[in-house]
Amino acid sequence: MRNPRIFQAQAFEVGQTQALNEDAFGHIVRVLRLKNGDDITLFNGIAEQDGYFEYQATLINVSKKTADVEITAKTLVENESPLNIHLAQGISRGDRMDFTLQKSVELGVNTITPIFTERCGVKLSGERLEKKHQQWQKIVISACEQSGRCAVPIVATPIYLADWLAQETAALKLNLHPKAEHSIMNLPIENQRVRLLIGPEGGLSDDEIANANKAGFHDVLLGPRVLRTETAALTAITALQCRYGDLH
Repeated sequence: MRNPRIFQAQAFEVGQTQALNEDAFGHIVRVLRLKNGDDITLFNGIAEQDGYFEYQATLINVSKKTADVEITAKTLVENESPLNIHLAQGISRGDRMDFTLQKSVELGVNTITPIFTERCGVKLSGERLEKKHQQWQKIVISACEQSGRCAVPIVATPIYLADWLAQETAALKLNLHPKAEHSIMNLPIENQRVRLLIGPEGGLSDDEIANANKAGFHDVLLGPRVLRTETAALTAITALQCRYGDLH
């Protein structure tokens, strides 16, 4: 059985003793009930010159409120896809959004921007929006811990669709559309970067689709059936990774 993988956003050095932060301590000691001498694996999401690393560590000085780790080794982890995907996901209700975030990270997405659209049924602002944003980032971190990724995808600040469409990029721009003429599998990709637009439960409006087209987005088709928003996002990411990335 592999060691528990835990994210902690700080630099690690082999041979050093370092304190666990509150979140890591809570999961390792209070939830998993690990003790002095137990081994864990840490990662920090920091890109070093050679890439991303995970660190083998041993728990020491465990008390009721704190614990330290002794860093014993570091290992280069090379499981990032050559395809960089920025997912703009129309904000969906409840667990659907959480599910999309979790599974898209497992499939290798690099950046996720939650999008407010005309048919978005979720009303968020101010403190509630900030808390939800933090919750989404924690879901992403948890998915990295589970899937073995050391690069932690960013959940960008939620914005309106028009603002996201206006961002400058050299990436291939794709919008899933059930009436599109071209398959997602047949488009040429030149620089290994994709921006993928997925609408919420009610889909994008005709005006939003037209605005996306004006911004250079290609309407693409996944198949003959209409997919739920969470199914559409994950199916599209899988298709892209199979065609241009590292799923075989």
